[in-house]
Amino acid sequence: MRATGEQAQVLDPFGRGPRRGTPRGDIQKGGFRHPLCSEQSVYLDYYGLTEPPFDITPNPRFLFYSDKHREAFNHVLYGIRERKGFVQLTGEVGAGKTTLCRAILEKLDGHYATALILNPVMSAGELMKAVAVEFGLPVNGLDRLDTLAVINQFLLQQVERRQDTVLIIDEAQDLTDELLEQVRLLSNLETDDRKLLQIVLMGQPELRERLNNPRLRQLRQRITVRYHLPPLSRFEVNQYIQHRLEVAGAKGAPYFTQPALWRVYRYSQGIPRLLNAICDKALLAGFVGQREEIDYRMVNRAVHELEGQLTA
Repeated sequence: MRATGEQAQVLDPFGRGPRRGTPRGDIQKGGFRHPLCSEQSVYLDYYGLTEPPFDITPNPRFLFYSDKHREAFNHVLYGIRERKGFVQLTGEVGAGKTTLCRAILEKLDGHYATALILNPVMSAGELMKAVAVEFGLPVNGLDRLDTLAVINQFLLQQVERRQDTVLIIDEAQDLTDELLEQVRLLSNLETDDRKLLQIVLMGQPELRERLNNPRLRQLRQRITVRYHLPPLSRFEVNQYIQHRLEVAGAKGAPYFTQPALWRVYRYSQGIPRLLNAICDKALLAGFVGQREEIDYRMVNRAVHELEGQLTA
């Protein structure tokens, strides 16, 4: 953006060319800030927000506890606290599983040692080392069997300290049969009266299909707590948007009209990640148009931009 006198030229991110005006919050000490250097940051000052409300980063503070998300939270927490061994959480891409997982990790106090594997696409030996490293164990230079022995010793020490140990594997649908068998073998680590490791498998619906394979029946039989996280309903989408705006510091503005909310739901089908993407673009459009009211037209144009359907 170039300053001209007391006005600034604001570029329209939807390709309509420059606009004239000096948007509130676009002038900072020491000069002007380019409004497109960060699509989220440009509208924060204008709307009086403390942070981006629709960031796709899984932040537990923004977690919206719909009835289904609350149920999922309680199911997983119950499985961990009651030492059920295996817990399975599935949901569509972008349904909020990882955010829910981080909220659960925050809920677990110092009584638990936790490890989170976000990308399990690796060999069996690499997976064991990744688990050990997440627990802070020194396994450099060790082979798979020695690494497993170190993990086992750590788990026994945890029992002596009267502490529990939790392993969470995200994107578990990407685990090969060999890796799933390796995870099952980890669950064999136990004393006479308790499992040494609680394992949470999180993944897309394909994970359920994978575990129905007869070759994996030993693992499937050990999963005693299961939950599938569905998308948000249309009513919950409205609540979700309002919740995230309030967490980000909104005081009545910006706000979405009912037709805009309907368009958001129709596009996202209640998937939180898609909700975040479309609402973020819509707020950017509101900033460009200097509008506190986010209407159907803005959301519809944001949808077309996300789908790469904008025309000059």
